[in-house]
Amino acid sequence: MKHYSAQRKESALQKMMPPSNISITQLSIEMGIGESTLYNWRKQAVNKGHLVPGDGKNAEQWSSANKFSVVLETASLNQAELAEYCRNKGLYAEQIVAWRSACMDANANVKEQEKTFIIEAKKDKKQINQLEKELLRKDRALAETAALLVLRKKANAIWGEIEDE
Repeated sequence: MKHYSAQRKESALQKMMPPSNISITQLSIEMGIGESTLYNWRKQAVNKGHLVPGDGKNAEQWSSANKFSVVLETASLNQAELAEYCRNKGLYAEQIVAWRSACMDANANVKEQEKTFIIEAKKDKKQINQLEKELLRKDRALAETAALLVLRKKANAIWGEIEDE
């Protein structure tokens, strides 16, 4: 098992972070460090609370958890600090504002969504009941047809085939 210096580990983590945001596969080739090692380092950094997407995606393709982390990190910053943060992370202030509003609106229409859900659930329940009734009717018709076929076979076996004259 190789041991890497703290400087090399920090360098790799910096390359994984925005604005570079190099994918782990590419970074592994570039630095000659195994992918599993890089994944472990990224996991440790995320567990410590650092924002490290490291998947080569631009900021709009980040997961909602990473976007939420940025919103939390920037919540208490003023405009100058926010601008500095954005430069360091390779983000735009407009992106953070949009993400913040999305977070705030996430639970805004809960009552309306519940009402819509209840209405749709009632419609679905009504349709299910209708389909169950139709299925029951068809099952009964099929059972009746099967019974008639069995009786016809028995009658033919007892009296023979009816011949047309």
